[in-house]
Amino acid sequence: MPGPLSGIKVVELAGRGPGPFGTMVLADLGAEVVSIARTADVVADDGTPVERLFAGRRRHDLATRGKRSVAIDLKRPDGREAALQLIEQADVLTEGNRPGVAERLGLGPDVCLARNPRLVYARMTGWGQEGPHAARPGHDINYVALAGALEHLRRPGQPPMPPLNLLGDYGGGGMLLAVGVLAALVERATSGRGQVVDVAMVDGIALLTTLFFGLRAEGLWNDEPASNVLDLGAPHYNVYETADGRYLAVGAGEAPFYAELVRRLGLDPRIAAEQQDPATWAANREHLAAAFRTRTLAEWRGLLEGTDTCVDPVLTMEEATAHPHLAARETFVAVDGIVQPAPAPRFGRTPAATPGRPTRAGEHTVEVLRDAGLDDQRIDALLRSGAVAAASPPPVTPP
Repeated sequence: MPGPLSGIKVVELAGRGPGPFGTMVLADLGAEVVSIARTADVVADDGTPVERLFAGRRRHDLATRGKRSVAIDLKRPDGREAALQLIEQADVLTEGNRPGVAERLGLGPDVCLARNPRLVYARMTGWGQEGPHAARPGHDINYVALAGALEHLRRPGQPPMPPLNLLGDYGGGGMLLAVGVLAALVERATSGRGQVVDVAMVDGIALLTTLFFGLRAEGLWNDEPASNVLDLGAPHYNVYETADGRYLAVGAGEAPFYAELVRRLGLDPRIAAEQQDPATWAANREHLAAAFRTRTLAEWRGLLEGTDTCVDPVLTMEEATAHPHLAARETFVAVDGIVQPAPAPRFGRTPAATPGRPTRAGEHTVEVLRDAGLDDQRIDALLRSGAVAAASPPPVTPP
């Protein structure tokens, strides 16, 4: 496979959310990722409705793109041994179970590193491997709340608004998993040894708030909502409604940009001069809000696009895929008719390929086990015993 991670072999114990997203990033960048699914997740694709988000099976789970899937019953000794044979040949193993589950399955770090001392063993959880909350269940919203980020995502008198699951699952979780794996691989190039990487979403979310802890230390941030520059307190860094009920995002943080925006809105230049005076922010937000409500989104785009005002439309996902800038950069691609974000970042010498389609649980069971050195007789025995399961590939979608 192309990409800077070509030649790196990753085995993941399949799960949901941040772990699969982190390994998707690795697959996008060229790593060979094999996902070990549960045998119970091998189902026929008969066109019937699939279970919803928290149930775990989806027809278009893009986090599985570019991976191969092998279905193994890890509770069976022969299934566990087959998994260990894959792990012996891997550079990386990722798992996202609660602490202690992998150990009870016989696939904990001690066992796996004994079989493969060069293995990078990455553990993805919400609370981490130790601490009073380590064994508790949770989801993105819980981790974002406890890490101190959710409280600041609200307007006065309104409840906090979670940023989808981008901050915990993906920013503080999956991305941190990818960074941790890559750092451990770089260190291994020197030491020759693998290690355990403990990735906790609460740690990652806290890390993402580093700027604000620095601002608090300088007296430049307080806990009142909409009273700071970056929490919709400042008129020059805000979101405004247009005449047709759409929204514009204003990020005119620097004085020249804000002055240009105030001028183009036809407002009193005094507003721009008061940019750094929080005492004027509430009144000046109203001045800008009233101005923006006089025209539609399309009219404002015609007036402000291409100007040094740092104003952009708030687009839907569908609109974003058609925006000229994102289209020119091919930020989104279509794979088998499914539009999705392209791999990122970009590399000049080892570019990533267009991602593969989502995979079905157990779609590559026989292929993966053969590649691991198991002969057909043993694979047949595993299939007959139920230690592994195989799914047929989906029908080819006509172009």
